[in-house]
Amino acid sequence: MFPIIRWQDVADIIIMSVLLYQLYGWFKHTKALQVVIGLGSLGVVYLATRNLGFFMTSWILQELSTVVFVLIIVIFQAEIRQALYRISPLRRILGRQDAGPSFDLQEFSSTVFSLAASRTGAIIVLQRSEPLDEYLSNGVPLDSFVSGQLIGSIFQDGSPLHDGALIVRNGRIQKASCHLPLSANSEIPQRYGTRHRAGLGLSERSDAAVVIVSEERGEVSLALSGELTGVESPERLSLELDRLLSHPVGDASRPSFIRRIFSNFRPKLATVVLVSLVWLVVTEREGEIVTVAAPVQFRNLPDSFLLSGSSAEKVELQLKSFSGLISIPKEGDIVAEVDLAKVHEGNNHLYFGKEHFNLPSGLVVTKIKPSSLRVTVERKVRKPVRVEAQVSGSPAGRLRLRKVQVIPREVMIEGPESIMSRTKTIRTEGISLSAVSESVTLEKRLDIPAHLKPASDDKVRVRLTIVR
Repeated sequence: MFPIIRWQDVADIIIMSVLLYQLYGWFKHTKALQVVIGLGSLGVVYLATRNLGFFMTSWILQELSTVVFVLIIVIFQAEIRQALYRISPLRRILGRQDAGPSFDLQEFSSTVFSLAASRTGAIIVLQRSEPLDEYLSNGVPLDSFVSGQLIGSIFQDGSPLHDGALIVRNGRIQKASCHLPLSANSEIPQRYGTRHRAGLGLSERSDAAVVIVSEERGEVSLALSGELTGVESPERLSLELDRLLSHPVGDASRPSFIRRIFSNFRPKLATVVLVSLVWLVVTEREGEIVTVAAPVQFRNLPDSFLLSGSSAEKVELQLKSFSGLISIPKEGDIVAEVDLAKVHEGNNHLYFGKEHFNLPSGLVVTKIKPSSLRVTVERKVRKPVRVEAQVSGSPAGRLRLRKVQVIPREVMIEGPESIMSRTKTIRTEGISLSAVSESVTLEKRLDIPAHLKPASDDKVRVRLTIVR
C-alpha cells in the first residue's frame, strides 16, 4: 500500500531533485562524485541488510557512517565550500557585476589563433563571478592591460613566464605562470596533455572560462564547467567569450525556463526517479503507531514551594511514525517535562500538550494518557527542631548509662507546611548500648521523615557517659 502523498511531499521531492541535480552538474567530473556514488552504494547495502536482518553488517555500516561523514568534510572541504558559495543568495549581491569585458575581444581572439598557427602552447584563464585564488599556486603578479602583443610575448617559447597559465581578472592580466589543479576525470582522451587537464580541472571547480591552445595540434579549445569544446575561428571565440563575460551567471541571458527544464532531460529524469525511490523508502513505515511510557520530570518550581504529591509518575504516549528510517524510542528516551513556574499553593491541574515532549524528527503525538496531571504544592517552611538520640539496650555487666547529650540540641529542618506543623523532634539513627563499654562520642545521621530535609548538615554528635 502506497503512502498518502501530500503537497509537502511533492515539494520535498522537487527540492531534493533540484539540489541533487545541481550537485551532479557541479561535480560530475570530479572525484567527489565518485565518492558520493560509492557512499550511496553503501547506503543501499545498509538498507538491504537492515531489512533482511543481517545485524552484524548493518551495525558495522551504521557505526562507520559517523566516521565517513567526518572524513567527507575533511577531504572535500574545498568542494563543499564551492557548493555553498554557488547556492548563497549573497552571491549575486556581493559578486562581480561587470557590464562586459573591458578589453578588445577580437584582438584577443586573433592573438590566440596566431599562437595556434605557430604551434605555441598557451592557457588563458578568464575569471567570471567566482574567485579563483584558492585554486592558483605560484604565479608572477603583473596587473597590466590585456593586449595581443603582451600575450604573444608571454607565451613565446623561451620566455620566463610561458610555462603556466595567464589569469585575466576584471579586464586586466593579474598573474602569469600560474599552476592550476589538474582534472581527475578518467574519461579525458589520451591526446590531451597536462595543459588541457589543468584547464579542465579549474573549470570543474569554478565558473571560469579557460582558453587552451594546443602546441602539438595547433587547435584552440574552450574549457567551461568541466566540458572541453573546440573553437574553429577567432570570430567564434570572440562571440562565445562576449556571451560569457558580458552576462554574470544566472542573469536574463540564460535560456528560458521551459528550455532549461527539458535540457539534459535524461539526467534530470534519473535524478527525480532516484529521489522518489528514496522518498518511498523513507516513508515505508508511515502511519505506524507505537506506545511509549514517558517518565514525568518537574522543573522551575519556585523556591518558596515544595512538591508534596503527584497523581502520576509516568504518562503513556501514542506516537505516529512518518518514516521507516526513524528509530522507535524506548522507555525512558522521551521525558514529559512539566513546568511548575506558575503553580499556586494547593492542588493544581496541569494539562499535557505536545510542547511537553521533546520528540525525534519524524514522530508526532496522537494520544496522551492521562491527558492531565494533578500536583499538590505546599509552602516551604523552615524551623529549628529538637534532636533526640535513639538508644536501645543497656551496657554490659555493671555498667550503666548516666547521661546522653546531643550536639547540637537543635537542627534546622525544612519541608511542607503540613508536615512541619506536626514535627516537634527529630531522632538520630539507632544506637545499641550493648556495644558500648566506656564513655564515647559518636557521630550519627538524623532519621529524617520523607518530604523533609536538613537545611545544612544531616549529622550530629551523640555523647554517651557510661559509669559503674
